[in-house]
Amino acid sequence: MGAPAQSGTLHPLNKVRHEFRQIFFEMGFEEMPTNRYVETGFWNFDALFVPQQHPARDMQDTFYISDPPQADKPRADPSKTEKLANGSISNSEAHAAPKQDYEAYWNSVKDVHENGKYGSIGYRYPFREEESLKLVLRTHTTAVSTYMLYKLAADPRPARYFSIDRVFRNETVDATHLAEFHQVEGVIADFDLTLGNLIGFMEVFFAKMGIHRLRFKPAYNPYTEPSLEIFGFHEGLDKWVEIGNSGMFRPEMLEPMGLPKDMRVCGWGLSLERPTMIK
Repeated sequence: MGAPAQSGTLHPLNKVRHEFRQIFFEMGFEEMPTNRYVETGFWNFDALFVPQQHPARDMQDTFYISDPPQADKPRADPSKTEKLANGSISNSEAHAAPKQDYEAYWNSVKDVHENGKYGSIGYRYPFREEESLKLVLRTHTTAVSTYMLYKLAADPRPARYFSIDRVFRNETVDATHLAEFHQVEGVIADFDLTLGNLIGFMEVFFAKMGIHRLRFKPAYNPYTEPSLEIFGFHEGLDKWVEIGNSGMFRPEMLEPMGLPKDMRVCGWGLSLERPTMIK
């Protein structure tokens, strides 16, 4: 019969992904749906208060979809239907989700870019609809977080969301960059959150991963202020390695959604690959 075959093992990334998911669930997070790899420029950039002239939107950094050339304006997802035992069709979401005004949201995002709003002077440039409706391979899962926060605005309450999935960048592949990688993202929405809450949570979160030595460095992101880069100490390399980015989402991103002024949202993102290297 021959020697018994050895069973296979999980890929190191899948092992660490499983650890991350268990930590998120243990800390009361809800997993976000991340099954849309293609997003519009609106959800990937504009709704996050990223200006339309930002270098991240260049073809050298982002993969654009040529066919179809553009998408529809933001709108509600189609309702889910299910067939009942008696053969009739039931709309399972018809009475569950409050109806939201996507056109008003579009106009608020446009206004905050063009003229400023909610106490901000904005970017003061002509907002181009065709740029907003271009289709891209999502450059970050924050596009999903933005959509979830907009849905949260229909019923504002404390919430915790996370996702772990693929993102795409038009990068030259080298020792520290990939054109496709996995992003781990977490978002906490609550009233009167502060940057101290975010730092404290990061320390607890990474300690559960076995990473106890962290440093935080001020950074710039278009959609968070203040913003922090997260560094973890790599024992093997005997040096500090950047493992993530974090910050408090800006009012220019949150208030057009309809979230209350006293609701704060902190978020962070990191690749799945770098913590796997450190572990």
